[in-house]
Amino acid sequence: MENIPIDGGGGLDWGSCVQEGVATLSCIPVILKSIVNWALIFAGIVALIIVILSGIKFITSGGDQKQVATAKKSLSYAILGLILIFLSFFIIRLIAYVTGVDCINYFGFNNC
Repeated sequence: MENIPIDGGGGLDWGSCVQEGVATLSCIPVILKSIVNWALIFAGIVALIIVILSGIKFITSGGDQKQVATAKKSLSYAILGLILIFLSFFIIRLIAYVTGVDCINYFGFNNC
């Protein structure tokens, strides 16, 4: 069976960790990178939905101060969550740049 490399980013690919059609322990960094990428996409979608629902709640509040406050609070938390997600990736890249250890960007234990 021929291994077809599927780029996992950062020099990691499925082809190098799959032997005879079975995933090995060297696939863990590829899986972790995929999980983090999908979690980021999921968090962005959830934050977008919360922003939309907060806008709808704000518009349909009818002047009720309690609903307006709830909508503002939800919107603030959604934006804060997005900022924290992007900030965490920025901090990791900054640490990698300052220390010169680029392998922490790729979840690779054998890349250093």
